[in-house]
Amino acid sequence: MRTFRGGLLIGLAIAVAVAAIAVIYEFYDTRTLKRTVRRGEVLCGVNKGLPGFSIPDDQGNWTGFDVDFCRAVASAIFDDPKKAKFIPLDASERFRELQNRKVDILSRNSTWSMSRETAYDLYFPAVAYYDGQGFMLPRARNIDSALDLNGSKVCVQDGTTTVLNLADYFRTNNMKYEEKKFGKLEEVVKAYESGQCDTLTADVSQLYALRLNFAKPGEHTILPDVISKEPLAPVVRERDDDWMLIVKWTLYAMINAEELGVTSKNIDEALKSKKPDVMRLVGTEGNYGEELGLTNDWAVRIIRHVGNYGEVYERNVGSESRLKIPRGLNQLWNAGGIQYAPPIR
Repeated sequence: MRTFRGGLLIGLAIAVAVAAIAVIYEFYDTRTLKRTVRRGEVLCGVNKGLPGFSIPDDQGNWTGFDVDFCRAVASAIFDDPKKAKFIPLDASERFRELQNRKVDILSRNSTWSMSRETAYDLYFPAVAYYDGQGFMLPRARNIDSALDLNGSKVCVQDGTTTVLNLADYFRTNNMKYEEKKFGKLEEVVKAYESGQCDTLTADVSQLYALRLNFAKPGEHTILPDVISKEPLAPVVRERDDDWMLIVKWTLYAMINAEELGVTSKNIDEALKSKKPDVMRLVGTEGNYGEELGLTNDWAVRIIRHVGNYGEVYERNVGSESRLKIPRGLNQLWNAGGIQYAPPIR
């Protein structure tokens, strides 16, 4: 009897433990797609306010390159770009909040580096925007090369790769500088505008965006020198392969669409195309969407609601925007740039 009773208690304890583990796994599992579908929206971490990339208007409506990418992911899953919810995050908290599952994805001008993947257990699926660090300074300084910045007082945001790149550049070129570090971007800008420093360093795209907010943008120049590689990419958690693949191929679908000439304006004609590459993109041939856990028209949803890569670029930061940043490296590989997507096949 004791043996039976002891065995029963052990079995009961095991059952309780297994049930507890199941509950914990359900809460902490890495299946972001499952939780996103159940929730009915994609939680997207974005910059608190960077013109051209992610910025809200007075009514709380978000626009920008990074914002549109989140809407593309929501379109692929829900066929509705409005299913993307935007959560503004500081640079210092972005990776921690992604780890803590406050957001499903970061689409927030974050540089892909080895240490960020290894130290934070994060994954950068693909490069959305090729950028590089540069310098902005008052035009009155009459400097046209970063090699003439010796002795400058440089404002920089702490907790970013920008700090290390700045140190490397001045050390490599045997120049001296005075570093002025601030935790928040708005503090960096305020210090520059108040004259605490005579140079501001950040990613070139960010400099273009920040300059728009100055009272007299024309009095500030952005030097042509680019001193680092800054591949900006969306970020997801590791060990979450289904979600990572959706984020990665959302971007690749947009790039492939531009290369194939498929736009938000001609997507209906593309659905009738007999070209194999176009048919695989729009889902009239193959079951590539289903292999991602989506519908076969997943790319059609993205393009119809958000557009291809070129449309998103030009609308937010390129020729149709206030920033007017040249495509440069972000031009397609067959048009002088290095944007390149694996084929859908």
